[in-house]
Amino acid sequence: MDGQRDEQHDDAEGRDDISVTGVVPARPTGRRAGPLRRTGVILAVLAVGLAGAVLGVLAGGHVDTDIGPFRANLTLAPASEGGTTIDVPPLGALLLDSHSGPTHLTVRLGALDQGRTEALLDDPASISRASQSAVEDVRTGVMRLGLRTLASAVLVTLILAGMIFRDVRRTAWAGGLALLVTAGSLGTAAATLRPQAIEEPRYEGLLVNAPAIVGDARRIANDYTKYAEQLQRIVGNVSQLYTTVSALPVLEPAPGTTRVLHVSDMHLNPTGWQLIRTVVEQFGIDVVIDTGDITDWGSEPEASFVGSISLLKKPYVFIRGNHDSGKTSAAVARQPNAIVLNNSTTTVAGLTIAGIGDPRFTPDKNTSPAGSGLTQQVADQVIGVGEQLAATVRRSPQPVNIALVHDPASAGPLAGTCPLVLAGHTHARQVSKLPQAPGQQQTALFVEGSTGGAGLRGLEGEKPTPLSMTVLYFDQQKMLQAYDDITVGGTGQAQVNLERHIVQDPNAGAPASVTPTPTR
Repeated sequence: MDGQRDEQHDDAEGRDDISVTGVVPARPTGRRAGPLRRTGVILAVLAVGLAGAVLGVLAGGHVDTDIGPFRANLTLAPASEGGTTIDVPPLGALLLDSHSGPTHLTVRLGALDQGRTEALLDDPASISRASQSAVEDVRTGVMRLGLRTLASAVLVTLILAGMIFRDVRRTAWAGGLALLVTAGSLGTAAATLRPQAIEEPRYEGLLVNAPAIVGDARRIANDYTKYAEQLQRIVGNVSQLYTTVSALPVLEPAPGTTRVLHVSDMHLNPTGWQLIRTVVEQFGIDVVIDTGDITDWGSEPEASFVGSISLLKKPYVFIRGNHDSGKTSAAVARQPNAIVLNNSTTTVAGLTIAGIGDPRFTPDKNTSPAGSGLTQQVADQVIGVGEQLAATVRRSPQPVNIALVHDPASAGPLAGTCPLVLAGHTHARQVSKLPQAPGQQQTALFVEGSTGGAGLRGLEGEKPTPLSMTVLYFDQQKMLQAYDDITVGGTGQAQVNLERHIVQDPNAGAPASVTPTPTR
């Protein structure tokens, strides 16, 4: 009997040994199973709750909202420390130490809303109202973002826990944990909010060069406030230009006269559109020609700026400037009344027009390899496009009346190919004759100033860059008869000036008399 008990004892020890090695599972004793099981469940609930909260924030922590005239995207993301990033493509980012806690807020400013922007221009007083409402817009957007983030974190956690545990109680615990963690993180951010952080921003990206690009920001802001105050008066004065022209006895356009408005270098200034629309209506413009630099950086958000082209209801002929990208050209081409030329020709209102885009894309002249310096490489590029366009003009089955280039340095090869070349780029109005070769026609070069007052760059000097554009009058033979130079005083200046020029020898394309007519 003793021998049998010893064998049974040895067999029991052997079974225990087998269970330890994992070959045959052994059931733990009840005393040890409870705490281990409870610990495992608690850890699993914690892991699922935290993972669900993070995934929920990443999946649903974003909203689109309107901030003033901008369409903005607000995004919350888990982070080791708080703060806010204001992303202003393509310039860079503005970083604010706005709050503490494990959440980071990103505000990405997108496209300008065309309707709201035009509303601001039509009513200058609404600019101050928009600045006040922007704070409320941000507050409303952040509240919506917080509620959406909270709901998304709980929902994702419940779905994840339900799939893993298949137990209502554990799923509820995981959802409650996600709610507690997410609400605690948002509460910490709200409790540690530092509004004064906006006064001490940090720049990243191209905004590091902001002083070199746009000058002193505070002075520009003050000047633009003056500009907004004068906007109504400026536009009102421009509306009087047509009446002023009727008092000039030197030119009475015949019924068959074609009127062309030449604009250039808008550089994102929305005031330019208001001015263009007024002149188009008052002067009975048939065609608008834009010789480039309609934007500043050629970025996708800027593309919405060209939407005002369709409001003109007139053919709009455009060539790309060195600040305009392929996306800019594509956005212009999508407008129903726009024609984009790139070493090509078109016939509009009886005028045959040839044009080519600038070969460079140098929105930031401080960092672009080609820059704006006249290196040999840049000179070859600029003159090369003029030679390409000259060849296109010579091959045209119809005689070309007007050739378009952005940089006047491209105009040289076009001498003798057509009577008139229009350009921009320099932000300074200039009229000259290209060198005439024996047996060839005389070619005039008209360089337009900046219809947008050079954008923010126009506020850098002591005197703001004026807004300028030119109305060209062509007779029934499509020869230039006269032109009106229109100048609107820069920021804070309400003077509008019109100068009438008569071309006494249309075949020579040369300007003659000048009749200045200021309007105040």
